[in-house]
Amino acid sequence: MESIVVAEGLHKSFGDVRALRGLDLNVRRGTVCGVLGPNGAGKTTAVRVLATLAAPDAGHASVAGHDVVREAAEVRARIGLAGQYAAVDEKLTGRGNLRMFGRLSHLPRREAHRRADELLDRFGLADAADRRVAGYSGGMRRRLDLIASLVRRPEVLFLDEPTTGLDPRSRGEIWQAVRELVADGTTVLLTTQYLDEADRLADDVAVVDHGRVIATGTPDELKATVGDRLDVVVEDPADLPRAAAVLTGLAGAEPAVSGGDRVSVALPGGLRLAGVVRELDRAGVAAADVRLRRPTLDEVFLRLTGRTEPVA
Repeated sequence: MESIVVAEGLHKSFGDVRALRGLDLNVRRGTVCGVLGPNGAGKTTAVRVLATLAAPDAGHASVAGHDVVREAAEVRARIGLAGQYAAVDEKLTGRGNLRMFGRLSHLPRREAHRRADELLDRFGLADAADRRVAGYSGGMRRRLDLIASLVRRPEVLFLDEPTTGLDPRSRGEIWQAVRELVADGTTVLLTTQYLDEADRLADDVAVVDHGRVIATGTPDELKATVGDRLDVVVEDPADLPRAAAVLTGLAGAEPAVSGGDRVSVALPGGLRLAGVVRELDRAGVAAADVRLRRPTLDEVFLRLTGRTEPVA
C-alpha cells in the first residue's frame, strides 16, 4: 500500500532533553498504525512534528505527500488531531461545540450545522447533543473531542493516547469509533501506552523507545519474533519455585512468575509439552495446567526494550 505518513531521521530536542533521536516511520494509507511506547519515549513529540505543531531539528517528514515544514498549511488541511485531553468547551452543548469547530474550519454555516448533526448521530451522541458538555462523562467528552477532529473529513487522523484514564466501556466506544473511521478510508495514527489497544486496533505497530522506532510489523509479526510461550499453573503455590526451576532447566532462561501460581517462559524449539509434564512429575510438582500460547504484546515490548515491567 501507499505510505501516507513518512518520517525519516526525525530529531527534536527541548533543552537538554532529546525527545526524538532519528525516528523513522511509515504509515500505510487506510490503516491504523499503533505507535507504542512508555511515557517519555517520544510518541507525543512525533505526533506534534507530524501535525505541524513543532518543527523538527533535523530529518524530514511528509503527510499526504506534503512536507510538514515547507507545506504546513497543506498538511493541516488534510489532518485531524485529538490530543490526550478533550479540547472541548464545557460551557457549550455538544452540538454547539461541533458547529463552532465547523466554523473555525471555514465551513459555511449551513454545512457546519449539517456536519455537526451527521457526526452526533453517527457516533451515538445525538441524545446528548443539546446538553452542556460540563455534564458529559469522561468517555462522552473524549468521543466528542474525537468527532470534532473529523469535521473537515481528514485523510489522516492523529490520536494521541485517546483512551488514557477511561473506563473499559468508554475505551470500547472509542475503539469502535476508530474502526468505523478506517472502514470509511481514514488513516489513523494512534499513540498508546496500552498494549491491548494496539493489539486490537492496529494493522501495524511501531515500537518507540528513547526517541527511536526499535521495531515495526503487524502484531502477529512482532509476536512471532518472541516465539510461543509455555505456561504452567501449579495446584499448590508452594510448588512454584520448583516449577520455575524445572522451566529454567528446560528453556535455558529464567521464567516469569505471576499470580502466585503461574510461571511462563519462551518455548525453545524442539521442546514438547509431554517432556515438560514428565520433568514436572519428576520434580514432584502437581500442575493444574500446562499449555502453549502466543505471546502478548506486553511480552514483545519487554523483550524488545529490555524493560522489566509492562508499559502500563
